[in-house]
Amino acid sequence: MNRWCKVVVVDDSAFMRTVITRMLKEDPEIEVVGTASNGFEAIEIVKTHRPSVVTLDVEMPEMDGLTALERIMKECPTPVIMVSALTKEGAEVTLKALQLGAVDFIAKPSGSISLDFHKVKDELVSKVKAAAKAKLRPLLTPPITLRQEKLTTYKFKDWAVVVIAASTGGPAAIRYVLSQLPHDLPAAVLLVQHMPRGFTKFFADNLNQVSRLPVHEAQDGEEIMPGKVYLAPSGFHMLVERGDRLSLDLSPPLHNVRPAADKTFDSAAHVYGKRCIGVVMTGMGSDGAVGLLTVREHGGRTMVQSPETCVISSMPESALKLNAAEESVPLELLPKRLSELIQETLSSQRTTGAKVLR
Repeated sequence: MNRWCKVVVVDDSAFMRTVITRMLKEDPEIEVVGTASNGFEAIEIVKTHRPSVVTLDVEMPEMDGLTALERIMKECPTPVIMVSALTKEGAEVTLKALQLGAVDFIAKPSGSISLDFHKVKDELVSKVKAAAKAKLRPLLTPPITLRQEKLTTYKFKDWAVVVIAASTGGPAAIRYVLSQLPHDLPAAVLLVQHMPRGFTKFFADNLNQVSRLPVHEAQDGEEIMPGKVYLAPSGFHMLVERGDRLSLDLSPPLHNVRPAADKTFDSAAHVYGKRCIGVVMTGMGSDGAVGLLTVREHGGRTMVQSPETCVISSMPESALKLNAAEESVPLELLPKRLSELIQETLSSQRTTGAKVLR
């Protein structure tokens, strides 16, 4: 079989370079065309070999992963997957890397030198192949939000629930969308972003830097309220229950992920019906497609991020194939269209006097 996926492996640990290289070479479609121990070497090797993908360690001497990433994206744009330690510092730097253009990341299971890295072999291989097909797009840089805009608590007589699903490419895209939504949005926003354990808390903190709406990890049993953003914690499905409550569920992964957007979409559709708005954004796989269809079948409004504006377009394409989405909207226009849909939904509710299940 043709080894079409050319990879450069960058890590300051010789052990980790060997392990990652061996794992990738075992796949018949992947060829490792070079390795590097620091950012300086990485940039030169990428310029020389023009690989399909770079796996890039976060912590390295001489030139760290973030600096190398910025140089690579500027001088020889290439899909990059960050390889990060499961620490607070590692998570924060990784999220910064995603803002700077990294396609995705892999979390080392047990520190900078992970003797158990074999645990993430399947994830590594699938993400490398997906990244090789990723679309590198100009970054949309959201403004830093003034924190005092969040201090007012708004009371809405009528409000909607928005469920947003994303995976690969999602952190930067979601960051942009939230930065453009008003602080008095008459809707609760439920976010399902595929991430490994340990990262969603830092992702919520990261989103709070740009969002006018307060963002936090969802808690089991907490009340859903308009004007707030609830992020599904990694390791739990986030479900909606009657009485405007969230529940965190430990049932088996769906589509090999937990949280799975299909679960959130399905529960929200059954509780909120026509007041539910579903959005499927950039990502690998098909999670969200069936759930989005359920939202549409229950009278809710549905859209996807247009595939041509996605880093990885599999998730929205899967939804479009099921006829689950009413609209396909470019990322740049998605926040404005989402705000319009919320207003249309609430206007329709007031006009029809529809009974809302609570």
